[in-house]
Amino acid sequence: MSVQSINTALEKLINVHQTLLNLSQEKTVVLKNGNLDQLQTLLVRERKQIQVLQKMETNRVEAVNNWFQNNDAMTEEQTISNLLEKIKDVSEKEKLTNLTVALTQVMLELKQQEQLNQALVQQSVQFVQLSLDMLSPTLKNMNYGNNQSAGTTNRSVFDSKA
Repeated sequence: MSVQSINTALEKLINVHQTLLNLSQEKTVVLKNGNLDQLQTLLVRERKQIQVLQKMETNRVEAVNNWFQNNDAMTEEQTISNLLEKIKDVSEKEKLTNLTVALTQVMLELKQQEQLNQALVQQSVQFVQLSLDMLSPTLKNMNYGNNQSAGTTNRSVFDSKA
């Protein structure tokens, strides 16, 4: 099996990650606007892309495994560094290096975008929690002051002596 199959798998992974990055950027806009219906449809689209990503990653792993088997290098750890050391053709090595760098960059951008989305969601949750706390009265506020006499004790609704 040639390096070309690994390159093809990496190109497909880059495309899927780019699609996920675009969806993540759309999600940021939707989160800022607070449109839950659009967010829900985006999450469904994102889930589908993640399934495609998992399939593409499985294909990449198979291609790398096949390459290592065909080149009698199964004793080594199957990493991109070891693969690059074994490749003799300079143009193949350069193309594989470029694809690996491109995939890493897209993955890093996606990670940063998702961290931004996570921060936006956390802020939204904090805002909702603060709003609920302000709206729900506490026991102290229900009585408008300290009118309880000193001799009364807090009792349960049910008498436990029965």
